[in-house]
Amino acid sequence: MTSAASAPENDFRAALGVYVHWPFCLAKCPYCDFNSHVRDAVDQDRWQRAYLTEIRASAARAPQKLPATSVFFGGGTPSLMEPALVTAILRAISDEIGIAAGVEITMEANPTSAEAANFQAYRAAGVNRLSLGIQALDDAALKFLGREHDVDSALAALAAAKKAFDRVSFDLIYARPGQTVDQWRGELSRALDFGTGHLSLYQLTIEKGTKFAEIQAQGGLMVADDDMAADLFEATQKICAAAGLAAYEISNHARPGEQCSHNMVYWRSRDWLGIGPGAHGRLTTSAGRLATTQRRGPEAWLNAVKEFGTGALSETHLDAAARLEETVLMGLRLTEGLSETRFTQQTERSFENAFGPAMRDLIADEFLELADGALRTTAKGRLVLNQIVGQLIAAAS
Repeated sequence: MTSAASAPENDFRAALGVYVHWPFCLAKCPYCDFNSHVRDAVDQDRWQRAYLTEIRASAARAPQKLPATSVFFGGGTPSLMEPALVTAILRAISDEIGIAAGVEITMEANPTSAEAANFQAYRAAGVNRLSLGIQALDDAALKFLGREHDVDSALAALAAAKKAFDRVSFDLIYARPGQTVDQWRGELSRALDFGTGHLSLYQLTIEKGTKFAEIQAQGGLMVADDDMAADLFEATQKICAAAGLAAYEISNHARPGEQCSHNMVYWRSRDWLGIGPGAHGRLTTSAGRLATTQRRGPEAWLNAVKEFGTGALSETHLDAAARLEETVLMGLRLTEGLSETRFTQQTERSFENAFGPAMRDLIADEFLELADGALRTTAKGRLVLNQIVGQLIAAAS
């Protein structure tokens, strides 16, 4: 069975991802708008019963009976899960859904000493890729970002992760207030020296409902302006490419073969099951593309699973406009671009039929290029990706 990253482009159903959401964190970071919650205590036995029930229900609903080519434990902070819980979940996925040869099993983790102590146990449970939320290599920046670790503990966790796992990635956040291009070059160069095969590098954005949004509304937070953000982005691309970790997605960089297979499922508009509070899924059915949603609140999800046998909240068939918007939004994030074969499978339209003069103008202005059966942004276009996506979607409506 091929991996999710290498599955044939002419069959967007050739991969099946499974996303498992753990909704708890030690603290809520001020920039985070994910479905994460702080609780004094978590009954992991109760959560195990609920996850196993939901896995059975999700497997029964899936119209494509494919084994999982990727499993992703996200959150929240899934490295707060007990290793026995991870083992039970993976065993249930294997029993109810199936696990393909060469499966990628990723866990997100935070670099506190308590969590790092479990890395070997997670590896024994079946996790084979770790994504570590370091976020900064500067103690003052970590404090600003509300992180529970300092640089020393982050580097100790990274060393422990590299001993336990063959594949390790870590995240950094840049475009922090007051950060200069030279400062970021130094921090990024240091990060690259650690030799991991994958880096996720995100510009700081202020999301609605976060603590940072509240501070910004009160005039207490100034983020990088558009020109500075562009300079930082361009520096990121050049430094990573020179180090052999070229961007394969707008915020993700990897050595050849080290791309995150699970995230490629999303960006290539393939199928995945979403399990856990607030998890979303996409499934291909005989009636079209199905979007699934699970109840968001942890306690509401638990109670629903106990009462109804599933935490599912809704199942919606995506209409043609929604399929097109989602396919363009996700596909153009990739350096490889949006495959016309995949686009036509999802939307029953060609690029020319959907976008017409708007696409031709963006190509003429060197924001897009169309080659080898794919539409992709140029280096110039990646700086204004949101605007390009908006123009194409508007043209197709």
